[in-house]
Amino acid sequence: MTNEIKWSIDQAHSEISFKVKHLMIANIKGAFKKFDASIYTVGKDFKTAEIDLSIDASSINTGEAKRDEHLKSVDFLDSKKYKQLTFTSSTIGEAGAGGNHELWGELTIKGITKPVKLLVEFGGILKDPWRSERAGFTITGKINRNDWGLVWNTALEAGGVMLSEEITISCEIELTNADQKDSKLELESATNKKTVSNN
Repeated sequence: MTNEIKWSIDQAHSEISFKVKHLMIANIKGAFKKFDASIYTVGKDFKTAEIDLSIDASSINTGEAKRDEHLKSVDFLDSKKYKQLTFTSSTIGEAGAGGNHELWGELTIKGITKPVKLLVEFGGILKDPWRSERAGFTITGKINRNDWGLVWNTALEAGGVMLSEEITISCEIELTNADQKDSKLELESATNKKTVSNN
């Protein structure tokens, strides 16, 4: 039987963000504020990771309310109809010359699923001051939004378009060992039962 470990995202210390070129000269940055994932590894080997990530489309935030509403509309994410963006993967390659791993998976936006390749920098595994085991990652990549039907744009008088087709993805992810937490709860429960029975 394999030593499978379940990991959970610590949302307080994680971020899923993006940027897109605006007016061909500057970047607009944004992030999704609500997301969750089911992640399993064999032991602590993250090359064996099976990832199932879901992102709440309506949680997109660029710091400007009117722009956010436009991004949620049918012109872009159509978040009322397609409530989730998802990413699934079971393939992480060996580290390359730059120390980054290739993460291959399937990204679904607006009901359209396409393969993507991301780069993963593994920050390591350690125990926090409360003895909980944590793992950290930086994930980056680029996608063409047109591949997922996000084709809205406006031509500029001087040439070019308002928004670039390319979107840059940047994520900071911190995971906690969920099995370790479950084991702690079971141990505490057993200890409490023993104390009650002794009394």
